[in-house]
Amino acid sequence: MSGAGRVRTILGRDDRLPLTCTRSGTCCHGKRIAVNPWELALLARCLGRDPRAVRDTHIGDGGIRLRMDGTHRWRGRPACTFFNEHEGCTAHAGRPLACRLYPLGRERQGEEVRYVHDGATFPCLDGCLEVTDLPFLSVGAYLAAQSLGAAEAAQDAYLGMVEELAEGAFVLLLDPPLRQEGREVLARWRTGTLLSGEARARRLGKFWLDQLTLVAADPQDLDGFLATHRAALQHHTQERYGRMDDLPALREGCDICWHLALHLGSSLGAEVEDLARAWLATAETELASGG
Repeated sequence: MSGAGRVRTILGRDDRLPLTCTRSGTCCHGKRIAVNPWELALLARCLGRDPRAVRDTHIGDGGIRLRMDGTHRWRGRPACTFFNEHEGCTAHAGRPLACRLYPLGRERQGEEVRYVHDGATFPCLDGCLEVTDLPFLSVGAYLAAQSLGAAEAAQDAYLGMVEELAEGAFVLLLDPPLRQEGREVLARWRTGTLLSGEARARRLGKFWLDQLTLVAADPQDLDGFLATHRAALQHHTQERYGRMDDLPALREGCDICWHLALHLGSSLGAEVEDLARAWLATAETELASGG
């Protein structure tokens, strides 16, 4: 998923590129690397640490993005906090999907998945020009070597959960107790779209941020992990906001589901503005039609 106007090159699996890594670590500096809840749990397991401690130490932007405030710098850009100039990535076995794929990216639209790289020029040529002296690989061969199966499955499953949370916000908005306040709700949603990740996390509050980013399950059991997380979110939203006769709770639940959907979507690398634009258009149509 990518923002409007972002230049990218769409790749075929047979395309051959200078994809043999130099291990110089330049790509570990100054990047925006999204981290979803399963990836956070996997990092913690890899490091042998508590997920909350890893989140609070190494994950910024409201618990959804690797911190880039390490002590090492390249071209003035700070390193990821997991980067060590002598060892490289100290969490390599548990690295997020974005790190596994780099310099490639993955986009999904419906059932279609395609691989891309940012810009018209291959990213590694900026700072790692020596890659051109190493063996070229096909995109397919490179992807096959990156252990992507579970990481991509988690990404796709969480995209479905994002849609479920957005649907929960729509259900509360369009039910009669709250529907007459629809315009006010949409105004709050638009304002919420402008929040930074840290500000959105504060809006969610500690309870919901923990429910969204910390999961009491083993990440090595992907299906069990995802089922546990989905069930917990469904349970807590229903428990807190399931009464149609409690208007203040409905208002709060409607906004919380909106912000949860945006925050989880952002943890997948989605552009919040793109998600919100589509959802707001749907909500406005539904309110106007009486549907």
